[in-house]
Amino acid sequence: MYRFISRRLLQVIPLLLAVTLISFGVMQLAPGNYLDTLRGQPTIRPETIEKLQRDFGLDKPWPVQYAKWLGNAVRGDFGYSFTYKIQAATLIKQRLYYTFLLSLWSTIFSWSIAIPIGIYIATHRNGIVDRIANIVAFAGISLPGFFMALLAMLYAQRTGHFPVGGATSVDYESMSHIGKILDTAKHMVLPVLILGIGGIAGLMRQMRGNVLEILSEQYIMAARARGLSERKVIYKHALRNAINPLITLFGYTLSGLLAGAALVENVMAWPGLGRLLLESVQNRDLYVAMASFVMGTVLLILGNLVADVLLALSDPRIKFS
Repeated sequence: MYRFISRRLLQVIPLLLAVTLISFGVMQLAPGNYLDTLRGQPTIRPETIEKLQRDFGLDKPWPVQYAKWLGNAVRGDFGYSFTYKIQAATLIKQRLYYTFLLSLWSTIFSWSIAIPIGIYIATHRNGIVDRIANIVAFAGISLPGFFMALLAMLYAQRTGHFPVGGATSVDYESMSHIGKILDTAKHMVLPVLILGIGGIAGLMRQMRGNVLEILSEQYIMAARARGLSERKVIYKHALRNAINPLITLFGYTLSGLLAGAALVENVMAWPGLGRLLLESVQNRDLYVAMASFVMGTVLLILGNLVADVLLALSDPRIKFS
């Protein structure tokens, strides 16, 4: 297993090089840069803008800029944020905490609900619960996350039951430790629900299909013929094989939440990594965007690696190679 993990980690290097090179090139293809937004301000002298351009290295060809950025990034220096006036790495660390919270609880929420429901509707096929679950699943898949986020914000504003956006209250710093935890948890409820609903819809349909396929296998029929109870057939023999395909989806959960949460974070003012990526691209904040791209790639790679390891550990037929 350790050799397998080592080989996979070695593959990260050329992948990151390719992703960063393409991302840097695409960012350079966009017209203008951050300093162009300053040129329209009469209070900023042209000499100041030229000095900033030299200091940030934006006056050089983009391959030279990329080579310099890459050399610094290897040492952990991802550059300086033009917008927030701090190091990009520091900004990423701050936002990654909130993205991790949102991703963790959204994943726990969606998987803990989707798996049991998927098993139940598969074993009660074409029943009333199955029909209702299918309607809810199709609605959850069809409705875009940002639209549900807008509805959630409207609900919070009209009722006052939940905070309207953000991750903390204004008086957060003056709260006790327990108060801070409860305040953040209250702010998380609506974003977690929005992201979790979309995940539940897809996972529930996937689990239903997997269980139905496994229940038609010959070894399941043989287990029933031996007189095993239906509960034992499902939870001991069918469930383990039915859940294996879902483990492979786990690799896309981290990066998928980063991409899918971007619009939800933007609508609900959640200070996460997805929102930061959108803002950095809109503001031409080059180095923050590059650091965000690197973090998204790392999350995808780590997610796939964890999924492969879990799949091999759960299924003895799969060997590390």
